[in-house]
Amino acid sequence: MILEMKVPSPGESITEVEIAAWLVEDGDYVEKDQPIAEVDSDKATLELPAEESGIITLKAEEGDAVEVGAVVCLIDMDAAKPEGTATKAPVKEETKQEEVKVVTKDSYATGTASPAANKILNEKGIKTSEVKGSGVDGRITKEDAVKAVPSMGTPTGGNRSTGRKKMSMLRRKVAERLVAVKNETAMLTTFNEVNMQPIFDLRKQYKEEFKAKHGVGLGFMSFFSMAVIRALKLFPDVNSMIDGKEMVVPEFVDISIAVSGPKGLMVPVMRNAENLTFRGIEAEIKRLAIKARDGKLTIDEMTGGTFTITNGGVFGSMLSTPIINAPQSGILGMHNIVERPMAVNGQVVIQPIMYVALSYDHRIVDGKESVGFLVAVKEALENPTELLMDNEVLRALEL
Repeated sequence: MILEMKVPSPGESITEVEIAAWLVEDGDYVEKDQPIAEVDSDKATLELPAEESGIITLKAEEGDAVEVGAVVCLIDMDAAKPEGTATKAPVKEETKQEEVKVVTKDSYATGTASPAANKILNEKGIKTSEVKGSGVDGRITKEDAVKAVPSMGTPTGGNRSTGRKKMSMLRRKVAERLVAVKNETAMLTTFNEVNMQPIFDLRKQYKEEFKAKHGVGLGFMSFFSMAVIRALKLFPDVNSMIDGKEMVVPEFVDISIAVSGPKGLMVPVMRNAENLTFRGIEAEIKRLAIKARDGKLTIDEMTGGTFTITNGGVFGSMLSTPIINAPQSGILGMHNIVERPMAVNGQVVIQPIMYVALSYDHRIVDGKESVGFLVAVKEALENPTELLMDNEVLRALEL
């Protein structure tokens, strides 16, 4: 019996996917539930498992865009499982090169131009030493001379080749959304700086005990998430979005966390972050980051979000203007932490400083609210014991 495997719907409103990679070859025997392909939608990369065991026949090529419900492969369920599988020996790169190499030998003719070629080269002002001949024994032919281009004084002989590769559906969709955000929102960015010394002191004192008890590290993201949650309660418009002629103001905080995955930037959502503790935030961020790294994020985990946090500091960014994650109205950009001179109580001291940026949609968030929001984030990060932990550090960290 032949089973037709069709593209399942990866989520609501998705009508097309792209075959990112086949994990099996045509004619292979596959086991039921074995991953046979990776497919890209406009939101995530998903694995396609075999629905039954048998010999597979591929009906689509890598890079093909196929509609949801279309047949992408056939599985012959009556085929017997082979006793052994022969592994194709990899073709060595040297062998590949030998197969296409044109063997020439040096002789008195190497670099010598034919009369017609010599005339053309003289007219162009090109020396025969600057031209590689393709004729017998390296002789410069008329065609070589016609194709020759003067060096214009620049070095020659370097690799000038270019490559092309198809953008994934996910990457194309991200590009479209970024352009749309720039064109359809009134995006502005406000900046501030944060003295990270208080957080450094807390982490130094409690991080080992925190990790030993909870199995996750006490990172900066939990402090920033807590500071954002507090600021969003004070300035709820930053947590809102436009829907037609209405402003939607959620009574919850779903924080989108920008993480780097194998397919590019992914933005999974931490649901109801306002109900999470430091431990809960760190555990959820770790879970989402691992799934993003392994390409296991689901559509539901990528959908929604009321506010976004992105950390360019992990890549060394000093300052940036992050782009809003539409339809949200705000995104907080974290950056690298650098020791800088700072005035503290009338004295110049060296402190670990981070620049932070808030990009916001000015259609819905006023300048006063945006600046107030970022100042509230700064205040909480510079006084975490009082503003984020109610002066009860051990209870807040569940130690």
